[in-house]
Amino acid sequence: MRAPLVDRRDFLKAAGAVFFAALTPQARAATLATDAVFATAYQKRDGTFGAAVLSEAGKVLHLVSLPDRGHDVTFDPVSGQSVVFARQPGTFFVVFDHAGRREPQTVNSIAGRHFFGHGVFSQDGALLYVTENDYDNAAGVVGIYDARDGFRRLGEFPTYGVGPHELLLLSDGRTLAVANGGIETHPDFGRTELNLPTMKPSLVFVDRVSGDLLESHELPPALHQLSIRHMDADASGTVWFGCQHRGPATEKPLLVGSARRGKELQLLDMPEDVLSGFRNYIGSVAANRDAGAVAVSSPEGNVFAVIEAASGKVVARRDVQEVCGLAPDHAGFRATTGTGEILGPDGGDVREPDYVWDNHMLRIG
Repeated sequence: MRAPLVDRRDFLKAAGAVFFAALTPQARAATLATDAVFATAYQKRDGTFGAAVLSEAGKVLHLVSLPDRGHDVTFDPVSGQSVVFARQPGTFFVVFDHAGRREPQTVNSIAGRHFFGHGVFSQDGALLYVTENDYDNAAGVVGIYDARDGFRRLGEFPTYGVGPHELLLLSDGRTLAVANGGIETHPDFGRTELNLPTMKPSLVFVDRVSGDLLESHELPPALHQLSIRHMDADASGTVWFGCQHRGPATEKPLLVGSARRGKELQLLDMPEDVLSGFRNYIGSVAANRDAGAVAVSSPEGNVFAVIEAASGKVVARRDVQEVCGLAPDHAGFRATTGTGEILGPDGGDVREPDYVWDNHMLRIG
């Protein structure tokens, strides 16, 4: 009797990482190329740190060790390289092949700088742009690295603000959007926030070639403690951003907004129960361009919500303990948590109890 055909995804789910690790490099690459995979930083319960590549079924496919806690991951489809960045005020990023075919490379920050956990490749994969802190001068900069020459640092240009966090390369291939959180820190004081009474967040558009400031957008003075931190762009090119409020907990400002060149920042009005559920903290923002939706998460509030990009309407929310990492997946979103859960858009949730997934998740492929 002929054995029934086994769906490849079901087989991967059943076999897990042991099966995947046994594949030849060529077979492993073919597997990863067929379906989307996801990358995220983690801390294991034994105290070690790393970055993980996850399958669509939520299984761990490949691990990369890190010297300390990571934050976000970016990917270059031209070279197939991924980069995981140290969490602020970390001083390293690690370049790795998500299929495990090449040895990882660690790059350290130069003297007087530390990383903020985010970066992005140019469209041709030649350059990597990284948000950094010129901490002795309390100034944000974007470090420029030559991805074709061992990630040699070529120089930097200002972010025209303090405490830059996430940055995006817009669809024109030249304009960078940078979220200046407005918070001054110095590694001598760890993660202590040194200027809360005078902080001045902004969202800026910068020419990545010349380093020139194209536009700078600030929130109203009454919201100067609303730190702009994370962003993603939808299919129309609108930049969606999430904020973390550093003022009194009794204040409940709007936390999600949008930006476009030539227009003022717009904060999104939300139902009171949704807004209060975020507890003044948005930890991650992800756009699903095909679905016309944007998701935002709050590990402080143990909730994430989905917004219809065209209308700004909140169309779904889910209460999940310590949820933060988000990535587009088919018509919805995949999410990860600090309790080890990997949540699929249509069920099939997986829990990896040895892992504390970090704040962000990247879809590759």
